[in-house]
Amino acid sequence: MKLIETSFEGLLVIEPKVHADSRGYFFESYNKRILGNSGIHIEFVQDNQSRSQKGSLRGLHFQKPPHAQTKLVSVLSGLIQDVVVDLRKGQPTFGKYFSIDLSSENKSQLLVPKGFAHGFLVLSEWAEVLYKCDDYYYPETEGGVAYNDPALGIEWKAGAGSLILSGKDQQHPEWKTLKTIDF
Repeated sequence: MKLIETSFEGLLVIEPKVHADSRGYFFESYNKRILGNSGIHIEFVQDNQSRSQKGSLRGLHFQKPPHAQTKLVSVLSGLIQDVVVDLRKGQPTFGKYFSIDLSSENKSQLLVPKGFAHGFLVLSEWAEVLYKCDDYYYPETEGGVAYNDPALGIEWKAGAGSLILSGKDQQHPEWKTLKTIDF
């Protein structure tokens, strides 16, 4: 398992070591000991899974303190553009976004620390996404930010006319209203 640092503190890309042969493949998708040996101590308590069609955009979501969540995002089938926005005021990357393609082919994962809004866009016909969380979902601490806020400048890999969003995701507030949250 290879841990790759990004320019965002705590945001890691994880590339598993894949063992392939004529039967298929095997890899460890999570190993608490390897992460612990790298100074990452996370107790995951909930797994979430979704299946979405091409053009579906889920996000940008986050949980506010005291129930902010660290997430480990992976793709079971298909291809997504995974995007996070740093909501942590004290970081040099505050208000900036990070984007990566995650797929069942590349098997890469994204470890998203507390204090990030998270969302993804399905680029394949269908995609199944699984993410582990280190806190439970609490509706009263749920938050979101508009996926298309020009202040964030996110370059989504699909035109706005082709996106499929939930009613809730269409109503998220602009970035400027979130600058008062302390993570």
